[in-house]
Amino acid sequence: MPPRTSPTERQKRLGAELRKMRVAADVSAESAAGLLGLDRSKVSAIEQGIRAISEERLRALACHCDCADEEYINALVAMTQTRKRGWWERYRGSLSAAILDIAELESHATRMLCAHSVHIPGLLQTSEHAMALFRFAVPTLPEEQVTMRVAHRLERQRVIEGDSAPEYVAVVHEAALRMQFGGPKVARAQLEYLGHMSERDNIILRVLTFDAGGFPGAGQTVNYLEGPVPQLDTVQVDSTHGPDFLHTEAQLAKYRQQLEWMERLSLPPAESRDFIHALARQL
Repeated sequence: MPPRTSPTERQKRLGAELRKMRVAADVSAESAAGLLGLDRSKVSAIEQGIRAISEERLRALACHCDCADEEYINALVAMTQTRKRGWWERYRGSLSAAILDIAELESHATRMLCAHSVHIPGLLQTSEHAMALFRFAVPTLPEEQVTMRVAHRLERQRVIEGDSAPEYVAVVHEAALRMQFGGPKVARAQLEYLGHMSERDNIILRVLTFDAGGFPGAGQTVNYLEGPVPQLDTVQVDSTHGPDFLHTEAQLAKYRQQLEWMERLSLPPAESRDFIHALARQL
């Protein structure tokens, strides 16, 4: 199989996990190359996500590295499997690769948690709200790009719909609820939509009010995507230059603690729903 020119975040993550496994076992790249019947450059390419690895070679490497966590190994094997192209591939070349990476990671998540201080979570936005939001981009986006980003965002939302949708836990600060992107009419429709979506069995929406005071990570948008095993969890944080993806043990532990802290400070789901409906009535 030829090397990839632009590996996805998921492909790069598989390579990073294989390298972590090799380094933890104190196995050199040369030794791994000899075991797999490859030259050292190809092992490096596999660990960068540029080249694919077969199930047989992955299991041989895991055995050589004395990795006995069968659940973890099986999860890595699943990442090697060739699957049909995801819906997000239709946007490749039109939207940034990082935006498509978010959709791919969400499609494989077993549970999702997020915390938003200023914006409504993307998976819970109305099309009108999303359109108003994208029009505040710097530099200004062409109208066709705004339309495309809204269409992509609406398709992303399908991941939390349906009978087999994963649990989605969202902590939204009162500040985000009071922002009026698009004006009062759009803001009210957005709040009503939030209240409606919060009634779904798989969606837990909690409001962090001004009265709660300070909290960790203030102002930061955090999306925590749980994998099939804890080692494969991923944190995605927003920044002005685009999304960043984090997955070291220390980073995962830090953001789990931050999200748990914010959940403790927030209103219970039923009270949060009432709070949102009350805000909507004020508009």
